[in-house]
Amino acid sequence: MYYFIVNPSANGGHGEKVWRKLERRLLYLGIEYKALVTRAPGDAAMYAACLNEQEQKPLVIVAVGGDGTVNEVLNGLSFEGQVTIGYIPVGGGNDFARSLKLPRNPGKCLRRILDSRCHIWLDYGVLSYTNTSPVHRRFAVSSGMGLDAAMCVDRLEFQKRTKKDQKSRRRFGIPGRLVCAVLGIRQFFRTRPVKGYLILDGIRKVEFNHIYFISAHIHPYESGGFRFAPKADGSDGLLEVCVVHNSSRMGLIPVLVDAFLGKTASHRGVRFYCCREAQIHVEKPVPVHADGENCYVQTDIHVRCIEKNIRMLV
Repeated sequence: MYYFIVNPSANGGHGEKVWRKLERRLLYLGIEYKALVTRAPGDAAMYAACLNEQEQKPLVIVAVGGDGTVNEVLNGLSFEGQVTIGYIPVGGGNDFARSLKLPRNPGKCLRRILDSRCHIWLDYGVLSYTNTSPVHRRFAVSSGMGLDAAMCVDRLEFQKRTKKDQKSRRRFGIPGRLVCAVLGIRQFFRTRPVKGYLILDGIRKVEFNHIYFISAHIHPYESGGFRFAPKADGSDGLLEVCVVHNSSRMGLIPVLVDAFLGKTASHRGVRFYCCREAQIHVEKPVPVHADGENCYVQTDIHVRCIEKNIRMLV
C-alpha cells in the first residue's frame, strides 16, 4: 500500500493537475494506494502523524508537492517503526529534488518509486528557537537566517498573492528560478548586515561584523536553486554552514550570481564550516526559515544534524 500526501496548491495549483495524471496511472497499473489531499498549511504534517500512529506495518508515504510539503511530512513523522518516504516534486523551488537528482517529470518519479527495490538513508536537520516557548522544527534541505530567509519569505508571500500569475508564468514558460532571482534582487537592496557569531559543536566561536546571511545545509541547494553549500552531503552526519559577510554590498553580487548558476568558486566574504551542530546569534532580529518555510524573526537559533534517519526511495 502506498500513501500519497498530495498538495494540490503546490506551484500555483500545478500540484492538482499533476496528481490527476498520476492517479490515472496508478489506477491503470492496479496499484493499491490511498491519497490524502491537503487543504491548508499543516495538513501534510497531520496526515503523516496519523499514518505513523495508526499503521503498525512498514509504511510508504509519498509526498507530492514542493519542499514545503516534504518539510511538513518530515515534521509529522515520529520515525517509530519502518517508514519509507518517496517524493514527487511539483513545487516551484524543488531544492530537495535537485539535490537528489530526481527526474523533473512526475511520471518518471512515480515509475522510479513503484519500481524501486532499494532505498538510501538521509540526514535531516533540527532548527530550535524560542518564541513564547521553545520551538523545534525539522528540515530536510536547509535552514538559515538573514537574506536567504528573507528571500524565502518573499517567495511565499508572492505565491499567496499571485496564484493566477503563477499559472500564466508556467503557460508562457517563465521558470520559477527566475522569479526567485527577481525576488532575491529586491531583498538584496533591502537587507542590512548585522553583527553576530557562531559556536560550532559547542567549542569553536567565530565572530563576524557584517553578516548578510547564515545558512545551515543538509543538501547543497536552497531558495529555488541557489547552490550555497557545494560540499553538503545528505548522508554524512554533518551540516555545512555558509556565512556570507561583507562590508560592501556590491561584494555580494558575484557570490549570488555564482550560487544561482551552480558554480563553485572562492569569494571574499564567504566562509564554510562543517559541524554537527551550531549556535547562531545576531544582534538584531532577522528572518529565519526552515526549508523555505517562515520561522519569523529571531536573534538566536540552534541547528543540528540527525544522521541517517530518513529512509528514502530514489
